[in-house]
Amino acid sequence: MSLVTEEIKSKSEVFHGDQICQQICKDFLVEFALPNGLLPLKDITEVGRHRETGFVWVKQKKSITHRFEKIGKVTSYATEVTARVVKGRIKKMTGVKTKELFIWITLSDVYIDDPPTGKITFQTPAGLSRTFPVSAFEVDEKPSGVKQV
Repeated sequence: MSLVTEEIKSKSEVFHGDQICQQICKDFLVEFALPNGLLPLKDITEVGRHRETGFVWVKQKKSITHRFEKIGKVTSYATEVTARVVKGRIKKMTGVKTKELFIWITLSDVYIDDPPTGKITFQTPAGLSRTFPVSAFEVDEKPSGVKQV
């Protein structure tokens, strides 16, 4: 069952289409002082944001698995990812799991140290956590209008 109800949608900013949704995702990660590569989603169909509560959601056509090469971690993103976002922190996240050894573990919170130390921590609903360099989740952006040859 989706956490995104029609009532929430009616009070939120909602965007459709992969290209605009990709940009919106990156923009709100940067706005909230989070690494721009934290949500490496594909074929996004909808992004929404309820500004008053900080509730955000991203819907994609199918779930994906992504490997963060710099730390060697595999993460799974469901077709719907939801969370409450505040500066430097993602709380009550749903739809994201990471693989530890042979077990998929649900992630619920992500936060950047304040004051900044260059570290980002991922926490499970049970309170277990792992800390990594923020740089492992940052993506170099190509300047717009420049074609790769």
